[in-house]
Amino acid sequence: MTENPVMWTPGSERVRATSMHRFMHKAGHDDYDSLYAWSIAETPAFWSALCDFCEVSFDKAPTTLLARPANIMDAGWFAGSRLNYARHLLRHTGDQAALVFFGENGARRELSRDQLREQVAAVAAGLRAAGIREGDRVGGFLPNCPEAIVAALATASLGAIWSSCSPDFGVNGVVDRFGQIEPRVLFAVNGYYYNGKTCDTRRIVEGVVDAVGSIEHTIVIPFAAELSTDMRLDNAVAWTEFCRPGEPLSFTPVAFDHPLYIMYSSGTTGVPKCIVHGHGGTLLQHLKEHVLHTDVSAADRLFYFTTCGWMMWNWLVSGLAAGATLVLFDGSPFFNDGRILWQMAEAERVTVFGTSAKYISALEKAEVRPVDEFSLPELRAVLSTGSPLAPESFDYVYDAIGDDLQLASISGGTDILSCFALGNPVLPVRRGELQCRGLAMAVEIWNDAGQPVVGEHGELVCTKPFPSAPVGFWNDPDGARYKAAYFERFEGVWAHGDFAELTSSGGLVIHGRSDAVLNPGGVRIGTAEIYRQVEKLDEVVESIAIGQNWKDDVRVVLFVILRDGIALDAALQQRIRTVIRQNTTPRHVPSKIVAVPEIPRTKSGKIVELAVRSVVHGEPVKNTEALANPAALAHFSGIDELQTD
Repeated sequence: MTENPVMWTPGSERVRATSMHRFMHKAGHDDYDSLYAWSIAETPAFWSALCDFCEVSFDKAPTTLLARPANIMDAGWFAGSRLNYARHLLRHTGDQAALVFFGENGARRELSRDQLREQVAAVAAGLRAAGIREGDRVGGFLPNCPEAIVAALATASLGAIWSSCSPDFGVNGVVDRFGQIEPRVLFAVNGYYYNGKTCDTRRIVEGVVDAVGSIEHTIVIPFAAELSTDMRLDNAVAWTEFCRPGEPLSFTPVAFDHPLYIMYSSGTTGVPKCIVHGHGGTLLQHLKEHVLHTDVSAADRLFYFTTCGWMMWNWLVSGLAAGATLVLFDGSPFFNDGRILWQMAEAERVTVFGTSAKYISALEKAEVRPVDEFSLPELRAVLSTGSPLAPESFDYVYDAIGDDLQLASISGGTDILSCFALGNPVLPVRRGELQCRGLAMAVEIWNDAGQPVVGEHGELVCTKPFPSAPVGFWNDPDGARYKAAYFERFEGVWAHGDFAELTSSGGLVIHGRSDAVLNPGGVRIGTAEIYRQVEKLDEVVESIAIGQNWKDDVRVVLFVILRDGIALDAALQQRIRTVIRQNTTPRHVPSKIVAVPEIPRTKSGKIVELAVRSVVHGEPVKNTEALANPAALAHFSGIDELQTD
């Protein structure tokens, strides 16, 4: 296999200055391959070394680092220990900014480390007064604002469990989630701003509280200044009234696997799964990814575009443990022609800029060149996730954003609240590749026979325990649903649902979700391979591909969104087919190409091949509340072209 070309290589001085380099040599290794091999072979020793390196503080030391090394579902990490996630995120004090908030409407707020600690203490005191104790659930229906982080950390400090949805969810979408976990307290806003509009959420909050009978207290945050906070709720109280300033900050020590967060699967095939993550696993995994793989320190201003309904928000919050200043944005990333995030990055001197592959692709299509419009001297890393980052997007980043950047495409998900593969500040960036497998993540690519392969497409699996595996699923006492989600394909081995390839250089290429893999003639094809080709064409804004059952086989159907004024004529169809055939294989070439005005997405921005496939086959989509634009599904129903050869 030919290696993908190198796009960027860190200089030796830059390498020596990284935490990854210091940790590597402290552990007695000269290169990343050696360090990675050791982290897999001696996993407990690795995590112990990471705890020392990152100064993890245990209220009670563990009696055993890994009790059941052959059991990913129930490994028994750091058995007997006690700690608190929030304590580590709030251990930094002083006047340095902890949070900087930047709103689409021009609003800006800043909280120092000391101010953040004071606000967390005040909210925690309010929660205690409301009777919240260990194990109780607290919900957030919030934009990406400072109050969301304050409320989450206050909840964690008490040993209670935090769970959040972004305010663009409708009543049913929130109830599908919070109705399962039964929170006693709900933090909510009166409205939010998106794409130049003020969105009123008061009636949604009322509907949620009416439907979820467990909510005893609703704390209302006046985020939309032009809207009142009045709600038809007996249990509503203003944020300022709920807080109890002047209370001391304290932390409840809890077990390593004590629930910290409840996250949700996308829910496009049914009611979302409630995935529970623990204090210790979340802390250690995020410290590893921030401090080592992203080289985050107290000198950094860390930004990731996210909402409170996406796991990247939780990942971003953990940057506080590394001492970083978090830069928060709420609003549309495409406001002001996609330039608003770069205006923010320039004004706030962002050093690590996190976004989605969709956003980078959209900037490229719009011919936005931040390098020509903004001064970004401090920017050293760009992170991308949400979907595979196309090789052409690597070209765009190094041409239009900066030529001396670590571009880290990362992949993991809500299931593990972290990454299986991600960036590395001491390694080169190769075009179209994720730089490396994460330390202590025993990631392999397996073929259908369950054999590890290199340079071939297959299922991404993890063969050994890792601390950020879910504690379990909510209301799954025997673990049956948890086991069915990840361990049915290969007994005792985590099958993640990604169709991927391990390269000869040690990087990874993600070819799409394995449950959306196309199978014409029995040959597995990743959808991302098609998208990378067709979206090279200027006429095509975006695309989505599915497999349609047809005459005892599966045929590839490609849907495209075209630029305004462009028609899908025979010549354009031929161009699309030619570029796919020339750059992939004949099996990738779609049998049918159909123009649509819109493609359905989850609220975190992921396209939903399975939902589109269901509509094309006349099957119901079970949970449209999980979609940001459910009306888009109608464009895929009853298409005459799909009823003929």
